[in-house]
This record gives sequence, structure tokens and C-alpha cells, in this order.
Amino acid sequence: MSQWSQVQQLEIKFLEQVDQFYDDNFPMEIRHLLAQWIESQDWEAASNNEAMATILLQNLLIQVDEQLDRVSQEKNLLLIHNLKRIRKLLQGKYHGSPMHIAVIISNCLREERRILAAASMPVQGPLEKSLQSSVVSERQRNVEHKVSAIKNSAQMTDQDVKYLEDLQEEFDFRYKTIQSLEQSDKNSALIKQEMLALQAMLNTLDYKRKEVLSKIGRVIHEIDILMSNMLTEELLDWKRRQQIACIGGPLHGGLDQLQNCFTLLAESLFQVRRQLEKLDELLTRLTYDGDPIPVQRPQLLEKVSFLLYNLFRNSFVVERQPCMPTHPQRPMVLKTLIQFTVKLRLLIKLPELNYQIRVRATIDNNRRFVLCGTHVKAMNMDESANGSLSVEFRHLQPKEMKSSAGSKGNEGPHMVTEELHSISFETQVCLYGLTINLETSSLPVVMISNVSQLPNAWASVIWYNLSTNDPQNLSFFNNPPAATLSQLLEVLSWQFSSYVGRGLNSEQLNMLAEKLTGQQVNYNDYQLSWAKFCKEHLPGKSFTFWVWLEAILDLIKKHILPLWIDGYVMGFVSKEKERILLKDKTPGTFLLRFSESNLGGITFTWVDQLENGDVTFHSVEPYNKGRLSALPFADILRDYKVIMADNVPENPLKYLYPDIPKDKAFGRHYSCQPNEVSKPSDGGGKGYVPSVFIPVSKILSDSTDPHSPSDLLPMSPSVYAVLREHLSPTVIETAVCYKLF
Repeated sequence: MSQWSQVQQLEIKFLEQVDQFYDDNFPMEIRHLLAQWIESQDWEAASNNEAMATILLQNLLIQVDEQLDRVSQEKNLLLIHNLKRIRKLLQGKYHGSPMHIAVIISNCLREERRILAAASMPVQGPLEKSLQSSVVSERQRNVEHKVSAIKNSAQMTDQDVKYLEDLQEEFDFRYKTIQSLEQSDKNSALIKQEMLALQAMLNTLDYKRKEVLSKIGRVIHEIDILMSNMLTEELLDWKRRQQIACIGGPLHGGLDQLQNCFTLLAESLFQVRRQLEKLDELLTRLTYDGDPIPVQRPQLLEKVSFLLYNLFRNSFVVERQPCMPTHPQRPMVLKTLIQFTVKLRLLIKLPELNYQIRVRATIDNNRRFVLCGTHVKAMNMDESANGSLSVEFRHLQPKEMKSSAGSKGNEGPHMVTEELHSISFETQVCLYGLTINLETSSLPVVMISNVSQLPNAWASVIWYNLSTNDPQNLSFFNNPPAATLSQLLEVLSWQFSSYVGRGLNSEQLNMLAEKLTGQQVNYNDYQLSWAKFCKEHLPGKSFTFWVWLEAILDLIKKHILPLWIDGYVMGFVSKEKERILLKDKTPGTFLLRFSESNLGGITFTWVDQLENGDVTFHSVEPYNKGRLSALPFADILRDYKVIMADNVPENPLKYLYPDIPKDKAFGRHYSCQPNEVSKPSDGGGKGYVPSVFIPVSKILSDSTDPHSPSDLLPMSPSVYAVLREHLSPTVIETAVCYKLF
């Protein structure tokens, strides 16, 4: 079943989440019509390879054209219209930036996998639940409503200022007309009546001036309250959601909504500023005793400038955290002399600022590292698909400075993966007479000099962003706090859903919890230390919990990914638990689990029944990446043989736990069927006997015999038949013996 088919079967609450990240950047119609083709492409790789992304974009447009031809024959007018619009939109948006659509599609597929994993969990995790609370959604709606109301109020005040200007012009004209008369004419009854009318008009002007200033004051007050409370909370929430998304959590949305709010508030403040300037202009033409403008205007103008400064400072954000293109799912880990990308956005989107803001990137001030590459660029609205005012640095690379002792070495091999650094950005905005200096920083990054340091560096990134909301605590690991076990397990499940397409269920998480704590505990109350997670070796082992888990992730990604995504790898189950699960099952029932004693190993255990009715279990020595590079795991399960006491090889694996026929579970993952091997005369074989590799094990009757150190022996069926004809059973046993445990 395709991933999209699984998505469509989700409950409505999960479908609503899916709906949130499909928009004009990648319309859901295309996702639906081209589901299988989209899922068969490597969008993640294309997001870091422009040539590959260009080809995929061209193929995507070809696929859309084929769908357009199909619906044209069916005369589906609505779908024809939508597909034409979508094709034009895709070509227009991504013709010059094909990697951008690769990033978008890769993120969408990843988020689908995360939602599918969340749907399989009995309850929503505590972190994800906190990010999606109804209180947050209600506040978002309130912010948007209040911003809209403020914008309307500012526009209405514009009309009041215009009325005041017209009224003052009329007063000025009538007053100057009277002043131009001869002194004798000023004493006439008509002129005295006109003077009374002018006094009444002046009173009206005074009232209107006070009214306009009061309205401006109310608009400024509303903006101040909104910025100090709800908008600040919204921005902090977005930054927290970004932190969680960086470590595998739900994709963070809402930045476009924040941009809309920031832009409307900035427009409103500049509008109020122009209104105050107009009042100053009116003041130069007419003032009087008790005039409210010279008293109130300076205070209001100062407050507007203060709010604009704060609004601009808060609007300068890191939209996409530093990340090496070679490791898109491990952001904030940077390798020296390797390029990384980072994207910034100014949430105040004003046309006057396009290409007018130059951003400078630097690294923290400890002088240990410098940034090489293009580190000054102008923000613009042309590079982003959504037209935001942003800048993306794509060619920065950190370099470690030589030591003061004059060492000629470049990057040292023993960088501390708990040492945090910060990428800083600064710029200056000059607009309408205002000059505002802006600064922002990335989340803390970890520097490495060798890719072997990546797992521990990534563990540091996970622990930091799980444990703190502080975006700049570079001394965090001087005394790292403990983490709540329930939240940590949720993040560990995200590592699997984001990196290998399927998260962990409650039973798998239970096993990890016991491995971390050595006992059954209450998830919500237990606090786990950083040392337990990443520093201390597991009991009786030469590696830490995190190194063990990271090796499993690597094994899944490179060797058993389709089997893992299909849910056929139980994986995290102890030896004791597997025997409980298998003991009452039909002989030949087996399950797949990850080795607890070997890094990056996977084994299978099956249940058998002795002649006296006793149940016995057999577990094959774990397969590591070396063996799996030579033979696909699905083929191993299909062809696996054991030699019993009578030397007759047979496959003991019949049913995948609980009762799924083996071929039904793994059939579509077999590289070829055994009976599909060509005959000697087929395909230009030149008389050679065709062969396939078959893993063979020997079950020894004496359980006290030592474990055999030998590896699995690949053997073709024809070779094995020849051996049986010409060699004694003892010699065969010596050749293929593979002790099971």
C-alpha cells in the first residue's frame, strides 16, 4: 500500500494536520494524482543536488502533462482547469530554483510519515500535544483578528486626519479673507457674525485635533499591548516549534501568518507616523492657546519610533537553521571546511526594502573558528517561492583557526561534541528617516572535524533542544539538566519517523525505556541524565545507549528500509520478551529483532517443537552491514536453510509473527524468485552453471559445543547437491557449520 493510500485512511484529526502543509507551493491535487511516482523518487537527495532536482522538476511537469492528457479525454473540465493552473504555477515558481520544490516535497513526505507514526501511537506524545494545544490555536486567531482591527482603525484615523486638514484649510481661507478687509469693514455686523462662526470653527478644530490624537493614542496603545503580549508569545512559540522540528518533530508552520501580522503592524505604525507628521504640518500653519498637538505629538511620535524599533528587531529571524546539505536531517551539526546553508527572513515585508538590506554572517567571538565563503548578502523577495523578504547563505563553511602555538594542523580530530557555538547575523535597516540595527543568531551548533563525530554531535543537538527554550545558552553542557523520560522517548520515536519513515510504537518504546533505566518506571515522573543517554556504557557493553541506537538507525536506512516501513521488523524486543511472544505460536513462527550485544545487528528467532512436545527457540547470529551489503535481508529470509541431524537442509522460517505467511510479508521485497534463475543456456551463459547465494546454518545437537566463529557460507543449490554426492556428512558439517545461539 502506498504511503498516500495510508494517509487517506487516517482519522479526520490527522487528515486536518495533513491539510495544513499542502498549499500552492505543492498542491494536494498533484500529490494525489502522482502518488506512486512521487514516492518512488529520491527528493531528499535532490534537495541537495541541483542537477538532480532539475531533472526531477522536468519529469514532474511531464507527469502533470500526462495527467492533463488523460483528464482531457475524460472531459473533466474542473480538473483540466486546475491542472493547467498548477502546471503554470509549478513552472513559474521553481524554474529557477528546482531544489526548493525538492525540499518542499521531501518535507511533505517526511511529515506524512510522522503523522502516520503518530496515528499508530495509542496516545499523542507530551511534546507534540503541547505544541498543538487549543489555547495556542485560539491565541493565533486572536492575534490575526486584533491586527486586522488595528489596521482598520489606522485607516479610519487617516480619514479623520484628512477631514481635519480640510476643516483647517476652510478655516484658514475664511480667516485670511477677514484679515484682508479694511478696518472699517471689520466693524460691520456681518463680519462680527463671521468672526463668531470662525470661533466656533476653531473650537471644532480643537475638538477634532484632540479626537485625532486620542484615536492615534488608542491605536498605538493597542499595538503596544499586542506586541508585548500575544505577538511576543506567538513568536516564542514559533521558535520553540522550530526547535522541536529540527530534532525530528512536527514541521513548524505559522511563519507566513506571523509575517502577515508583523507587516500589517509595521504598515499601521508607519501610517500613524505619517499622521503625526501631517499634524505637525498643520501645527506650523495654525496654532493657538491650549493646542493639544505640541503637547501630545512628541510623546506619541517617540512611542511609535520605539515600537517600530522593537517590531523590526523581533522580525529578524532564522527561518532555516544551519544545516549541511549532505546531512539534511541532522541540522545544527557543522563539519569544518564543509559548506552549510542557512536562511533568514525579515517578517516585515515592505517593497521599499527589497535588495536594500545587506546581512553579514559571523561565528561566535571565541576566535577559534572563522566563516569562509560569501558571508555578506542582500535580502530580497525574488529567491523565495512565497515572495518573502529573505536571504539564504549557501556557501558558508567553518574553518578552525590554527592554534597560537603555531600548529600546522588544520582541524583537530578530537573536537568536543558538547561544545556549542553560534552563527550570528547583523544588518541595518534605513527607512523613512529611521535607522535600525538588527541582530539575530542561530540555535547553538556543534562543530565536528570528522563525520565519525556526527552521532554524538547529533545527540548533543537533541538534548539541548529537548531540554531548554533558551536559544543561546552556549554553556548548557557545563551542567546539562535531566530530561523527562516520556519526552525523550517521544523524540527518539521522531528519529525513526523522520529518518527511516516509521516511528516507534508503545511496546518498542517500553523496551527502550527499560534499556535506559534498567527497570520498569513511570515515564512521566522519571528524569534521565545526559550521562545515561550518551556518556555511560550500557551494563556489560562497550558502547553507550545512543551509539547503539544510532547504529540501528544506520542499519535500517541502508539495508532494511522497506521492511521497516512496512512494519515487519519488531526490532526492539528483548530475548525474554520474544520467547514469551513465540512460545504458543505455530512452529516456524519467527520475528525480527535488533541485537542488543552487537552494534548495528539484526537477527531472527523462530520457535520449534521437539519430538517430546517441548518448545525450543533458535536465534541466528546477528547480521551486520557487512553481510547485508552482500545479500539483501529479504533474500536471506527467503533462502535461509538449516541442516538438521539428518543433514537435510530446510527453511525453518514459515510465519512472521504473529501469523503472516513469510512470502506474503516479504515477497515483494525479494530481489528475484529462486525459480527465476536462468538456465545454463539462457542469456549467453556460455555453459556456466547458474548460482544463487543461500545462507546455511547447522543446528548442533550438543548444546554444550562452543559457538562457531565462522561466517555464513554462501552456497548455490547445485553446488550443495554436488557436495552431498561426493563428500561425507562430516566434511559438509565442517564446511558449513554455523552455530546458532
